[in-house]
Amino acid sequence: MQITKYEHACLVLEKQGQRVVIDPGFYTRPMSDLQGVQAIVITHMHDDHCYEEQLDRILSNNPTAKIYGTDEVCQRLSSYQTIAVHHGDFYTDGNFTLEFFGDMHAEIHRSIPLIQNCGVLVDSELYYPGDSFTTPDQPIKVLACPTSAPWLKISEVMDFVAAVKPRRCFATHNAHLSDVGHDLNNGRVKQVVEAHGGSFEFLKPGDTATI
Repeated sequence: MQITKYEHACLVLEKQGQRVVIDPGFYTRPMSDLQGVQAIVITHMHDDHCYEEQLDRILSNNPTAKIYGTDEVCQRLSSYQTIAVHHGDFYTDGNFTLEFFGDMHAEIHRSIPLIQNCGVLVDSELYYPGDSFTTPDQPIKVLACPTSAPWLKISEVMDFVAAVKPRRCFATHNAHLSDVGHDLNNGRVKQVVEAHGGSFEFLKPGDTATI
């Protein structure tokens, strides 16, 4: 499986000519040229993860792609064909398996209502938690780790990585960071990953990694 990191929180996974797109939001470049998309996973309904213009671009070339999302995502996308997902759900779609974890977005502030969030584990190998620190109940080969957001502080990220103990880890959800910010936060994550015997990679938009 090949992983391509796009801007901010968006990932495109490819295997045997088929693709899964995760969280194509408005911080991500226009995605008008993708082919072979089997599924689109949207972890929650915030615009940086769920953006109708991006979905329309993807679906124009992949009209049969399924959209998986929380109940709130499905309500927002009521004009689209969607599949509501919840903690513990497991699907096979094309060459991929999708398993979902967690229920709620991390707290931004007590004055801001919580929304739903579901992390996703693809092929029992790549885990992306969306906007949460939900820890899966199984070993993780590759963790896509959020490193910048209004809802996180780096100590919480470090604790999350220490709990997951991934064999490999790369940074995502990081459009908010400057080059200095990337260096700082990536260094903290790298420290924890390596302390547990794993390896850390900094993928910039357009970079790929292979499992």
